[in-house]
Amino acid sequence: MAIELEPSWLKVLGNEFDKDYMLKLKQFLKEEKDAGHKIYPSGSNIFNAFNTTPFDKVKVVIIGQDPYHGPNQAHGLSFSVQKGVQVPPSLQNIYKELATDIPGFTIPKTGDLTQWAEQGVLLLNATLTVRAATAGSHQKKGWEKFTDTVIKTISDKKEGVVFILWGNYAQSKSELIDGSKHLIIKSTHPSPLAVSRGGFFGSRPFSKTNEYLKQHGEKPIDWKIRD
Repeated sequence: MAIELEPSWLKVLGNEFDKDYMLKLKQFLKEEKDAGHKIYPSGSNIFNAFNTTPFDKVKVVIIGQDPYHGPNQAHGLSFSVQKGVQVPPSLQNIYKELATDIPGFTIPKTGDLTQWAEQGVLLLNATLTVRAATAGSHQKKGWEKFTDTVIKTISDKKEGVVFILWGNYAQSKSELIDGSKHLIIKSTHPSPLAVSRGGFFGSRPFSKTNEYLKQHGEKPIDWKIRD
């Protein structure tokens, strides 16, 4: 696990990588690789969310749980898949909500959300790696401690950030966020099973985010994805 991190993140997280739990995590990943297991995303994309969205530019945080574990899907951004890969069901539902929430939004063919990340949307999974074809295989190995630190650091050191928490797992992270100086948006998860129970469609997280950003003197997010 080579640490190549964007400088503004290194400044606020630098010593985290020297802590015991991160050294154990690094050893675990080495053992996985030595045992011949394929790990997603590729090494250069593990910290893609941080390298595409510098700490200084973070305006919105969308928290996911695990990277996709199929071939060519994960590239280090929550809910996003690489260009040319079929759009996963959760992201299809996110696009459906966008189409009713944001005027002029048309559902794109691509599932690559890099354009959001470049505008200050940190697409953060709680666990940053996974063994191929084995969902949840790298949970509770240290990643959650690291990403909890990331969430708390954003909350402590910044103001006026929008945290979008879909589903119970993401909502459990609200205890790390100071709701008096940030906006927390909660709803059902966009996965097909959760969506069928109601609460996601019509929740309008994207327009609410932009209204809040404008109120705080920030440029709103252009949610449209150009193929």
